[in-house]
Amino acid sequence: MKYRPLGELQVSELSFGTWAIGGAWGRVDERDALDGLAAAIDAGVNFFDTADVYGDGRSEELLAKATKGREHEIYIATKFCRAGNIHDPATYSEPSVRRFLEGSLRRLRRDVVDLYQIHCPPTAILRDGAVFEVLDKLQAEGKIRYYGVSVETVEEGLLCLQVPGVRALQVIFNIFRQKPAEELLPRAKAQGVGILARLPLASGLLTGKFKPDHRFDPDDHRSFNENGEQFNVGETFAGLGFAKGVELAERLRWIGEGRGNMTRAALRFILDHDEVTCAIPGFKNRQQVQDNLAALDVRPFSPEERARLRRFYEDEVLPHIRGAY
Repeated sequence: MKYRPLGELQVSELSFGTWAIGGAWGRVDERDALDGLAAAIDAGVNFFDTADVYGDGRSEELLAKATKGREHEIYIATKFCRAGNIHDPATYSEPSVRRFLEGSLRRLRRDVVDLYQIHCPPTAILRDGAVFEVLDKLQAEGKIRYYGVSVETVEEGLLCLQVPGVRALQVIFNIFRQKPAEELLPRAKAQGVGILARLPLASGLLTGKFKPDHRFDPDDHRSFNENGEQFNVGETFAGLGFAKGVELAERLRWIGEGRGNMTRAALRFILDHDEVTCAIPGFKNRQQVQDNLAALDVRPFSPEERARLRRFYEDEVLPHIRGAY
């Protein structure tokens, strides 16, 4: 495992998100979730991303169990605001944020959150900026080590880079969503701001395992948010319709040649960007964790291959992406 800087921390370049084991990705048995977390930790993963709304706190509770006794060596990032009305400024007031934070700390069984992130708030909230003053106060009190923002658009990311206290941005970045590489990633690196690349496999499209007739479980968000019915459409299949995403993924089969499979290749693509602090794929079991970790050992993409992927994105993918980007 290699590690990259996040503030004064050194975090595993391949870390894991815990949305899938919390909920809204189909049912996941607790034993499978804890076994997957254990496999990641045993392999040197020391950083996990979660949120208070993942399974209504289930992901945070699972992380508490998995990291018990290792709180000082396993870092956790969690998020807040989506348990409230994200458009109401009161959601970002000091009393409200304190309630969110205390709830997360209780479920995580920790005294401090290593990275506390605003969870995809509206642009207007970021422009107002009052929430950052609240986070500065909580940081000064030692309740949070660093804070950051999970953003939906490059514009929001650039806006956050104007806030001195922001130490990390979480962005959707993968072969199907390359826009952040144009300006946001270089700017963040120049300012020493970490980048967490979420949805690195485009909701599973970049694993290459889906066929056009695949049906997702009713409690899997991929069955009810394909067109942004519940939240930003970009959070599901990178903003592509499922059928179009499957078609485009099929044309990327070549990336897996000599790299084991498409999953490992898609993660390798992200890790090849040194502006990225870590990729945070999700998982449901030990096998998926181990397959993702195998990306660490596959060969990087050559400049010619990266140029080919860039052309593919611009010519074939970009015209079909929907939603704020």
